[in-house]
Amino acid sequence: MADRTRMGPLRRRAAVAAALAMAAVLGAGGLWLYTLLRANLLDNTTGRTELAARKVAAQLDTGSLPPGGRLPAPEGGVDLVLVKDARGRTVATSGDPKDTPELGRLRPAAGVDSHSAVLPPARPGAERRAVVVVTAPDGREVYAVYAVTVLGDVDDATRAVAIGMLAGAPPLIGFAAALAWWVTGQALRPVAAIRTGLAAVTASELDRRVPDPGGADEIAELARTVNDTLDRLERSDARQRQFTADASHELRNPLAAVRSRLEVALESPDRESVAAALADTERLQRIAADLLLLARLDGDGDGDRAAGRGGAGHGRSEPVDLALLAAEDVARRPDPRVPVRLEARAPVPASGDPARLERALANLVDNALRHARAGVTVRAGADPAGGWALLEVTDDGPGIPEADRDRVFERFVRLDQDRSRAAGGTGLGLAIAREIARAHGGDVHALASSAGGARLVLRVPGRAAERVAERVSGPVGS
Repeated sequence: MADRTRMGPLRRRAAVAAALAMAAVLGAGGLWLYTLLRANLLDNTTGRTELAARKVAAQLDTGSLPPGGRLPAPEGGVDLVLVKDARGRTVATSGDPKDTPELGRLRPAAGVDSHSAVLPPARPGAERRAVVVVTAPDGREVYAVYAVTVLGDVDDATRAVAIGMLAGAPPLIGFAAALAWWVTGQALRPVAAIRTGLAAVTASELDRRVPDPGGADEIAELARTVNDTLDRLERSDARQRQFTADASHELRNPLAAVRSRLEVALESPDRESVAAALADTERLQRIAADLLLLARLDGDGDGDRAAGRGGAGHGRSEPVDLALLAAEDVARRPDPRVPVRLEARAPVPASGDPARLERALANLVDNALRHARAGVTVRAGADPAGGWALLEVTDDGPGIPEADRDRVFERFVRLDQDRSRAAGGTGLGLAIAREIARAHGGDVHALASSAGGARLVLRVPGRAAERVAERVSGPVGS
């Protein structure tokens, strides 16, 4: 009942609009039909009346009028024919002319031989009449032949049509309103189901979905859009809950360590304890900075995905040379744990936020340095077939099992927990790299390496591909 009440106003508006439209159509169409029918009947009657008058006029021309001035009854439904001389006297008639005293005032205009008119009823209760007067010269005398037809049949026919239209209009208007009410109700039924389903979605029940009525109409598209939005909302909520749980877990251990070391330092001031507490504090700072960056990337990425575009999120978007970016990263590591070798034979143009792309590459190299045995290789190149600009980081460490090649990009995932913690990793570096790449319309993948170690490939749209995209849909990140 509540659904019907909510649908009511729209259904009523649709029904009223349909009723008004039907009334307008019937009114305009009925008036046009009534006018057309009336004019057609009157023209036919006037034509028959004029024909009867001209037949008598022809008899005058041939001098064949019957003796005694008695004309035969006219044909074609004409009621009366009479002949008047120039002085207005009736010289011949087919009936009783007592109801026609005003006929003498009707004369054709100069230059024409006939004139027609519709006379009002001669007395109360009488009917209208169609009159045609035709001049008929007879030697030196000019006669006027009058033909009269009572318009009772015409008036009866037009009156019947008018009554029929007036009587049929209300049912038709009512039918149009009822049909609009029913059709609108059928169309809004899925909307009511969508509204009910959406109202049942709560923070604790984000897995609910609205019913999809099927088909390709606007309401079906609305249902699918709502469900897609709920899917994104559920995924975002799940990621937020998992993120909060992981962050709490990751922060708890360093905080406990800092607290215990500080308590020890209070009891017996020890430079080593203070240094260890400082190291744990720095690790906390790195975790907090990584969490903040991920939160920003999540916001930027959700906005771009909701808008249906890729790009550098809310960061800068400008031309970037990935080969130069890789060279600068290698140069900033003067004394790495193992050698870092650069392979970049030519510039690799791309478009994006240089600072974020630099951070993504640094995370990939840091991850490789933590696991490499003898060396790390950084390559910058392009994939002309796909239009991608590539950054590839390879190490000769233990590698990544095939089953874990996608899981390593999840947040706080470590395949070697003790080693990663000892090396100072936060478990967020690869997740940040992937989010940065995806914010630029690309991605990061872990692939098998011929050297047996890990091979991480970051790809973003190349500059040539960006120019094509700009011509099609506008600048990236706009």
